[in-house]
Amino acid sequence: MRPPAVSLRWKIALTVMAVSCAVAAVLGVLVHNAVARQTVGQVRKEARANLDTALNLFEYGTSREGLNSLLDPPELPAPLRRLARSGRHGTMVGSYHGRSVMWAAAPADGQVMAVWTPYGTVHRSLDNFDTAILGSAVLAATTVALAGLFLAQRISRRLGTTAAVARRITAGDLDARVGDGADRGPGGRAGQDEVAAVAAALDSVAGSLQSRLQAEQRFTADVAHELRTPLTGILASAELLPEGRPKEMINDRLRALRRLTEDLLEISRLDSGAEHADLSAYDLGDLVRRCVAATALDTEVRIAADAVVETDRRRLDRILANLVINAHRHGRAPVVVTVDAAAGPRPTIEVRDHGPGYPADLLHHGPQRFRTDAPGRGRGHGLGLTIAVGHSAVLGIDVRFTNAPDGGARTLLRLPRSAVVE
Repeated sequence: MRPPAVSLRWKIALTVMAVSCAVAAVLGVLVHNAVARQTVGQVRKEARANLDTALNLFEYGTSREGLNSLLDPPELPAPLRRLARSGRHGTMVGSYHGRSVMWAAAPADGQVMAVWTPYGTVHRSLDNFDTAILGSAVLAATTVALAGLFLAQRISRRLGTTAAVARRITAGDLDARVGDGADRGPGGRAGQDEVAAVAAALDSVAGSLQSRLQAEQRFTADVAHELRTPLTGILASAELLPEGRPKEMINDRLRALRRLTEDLLEISRLDSGAEHADLSAYDLGDLVRRCVAATALDTEVRIAADAVVETDRRRLDRILANLVINAHRHGRAPVVVTVDAAAGPRPTIEVRDHGPGYPADLLHHGPQRFRTDAPGRGRGHGLGLTIAVGHSAVLGIDVRFTNAPDGGARTLLRLPRSAVVE
């Protein structure tokens, strides 16, 4: 089982928080050690000064009252006692009557002279200081983490906007751009960071792609339009030829060229985005039967579940005719068209043949005009499926090209939910 994905925003925020916590911990330890050494050093210095005074007073037999000095006190820590009996001076934290004290000890005429200095306030001061350091570290880490989260949110939002625009361009919206949502710097210029550079590069690619496609569409429309008039004249002239096989061959090729020209003109109209559906209510099953029957091809129609839908009869007829003709031309019989209005919230129409199936390039990229080099599926111009997809877009129909598990090409048309008439 794959772990849940963590967004870039939280990755940056958690990284910043971890680094700030580590820095705060290291600084806290360093500051604590420095303050502790200084504070404890002052207490040790005071205890040693009192010990020197007590030793001088003991040597002269003078009273040591007020110095907190004792001879061989039982509370003296054992390591410090052994150090003093060995003839050396030393200090050590211990306890005296239940209180935390700093002991200073030294040999004194065969005994151990010890002086204690209160150490409880030092303990409390260090504890309070550690609490302050911890609180400051938590506050600093929280502040830095929130700042990192805010910064990461901005970066993530800009990257998300760029990704959304890329998906829109992939879906065919070549007018989509990131530039309008880019951060602006002084003078209204777009920010020059890496995210802005990626957005600008995407806008540049989209603009170049749109220009190329528009040039291609204009070229296709111009060529088809220019061919239409002379082609009509040639067809009329061909009718004047004497009857025979040559006339039949010429007329056959001219009719094919005329169909190609009409297809190109239709594609140019669909590419322009000016097409609109003329909706009316129809019984879906009967409509599909009539559309398939008009092709005059041996095609089986199955009605699994019927419904009344609002659609454009001419466009749906064009879609089904192209799919059925394509199935017969490039696939193998039987060709079956299935209508199922109960398959889900959206009525579906499936067109299936039992041939070699769609090529992998078509399944991945969709139909592409003048690209039908599919081994085993014949040859053509690739315009029929392109026109079917264009009319489907006008009607809001979702078109999916797949291959059946047991062989054959399958095209699934999913009508929009709003098309169903209750």
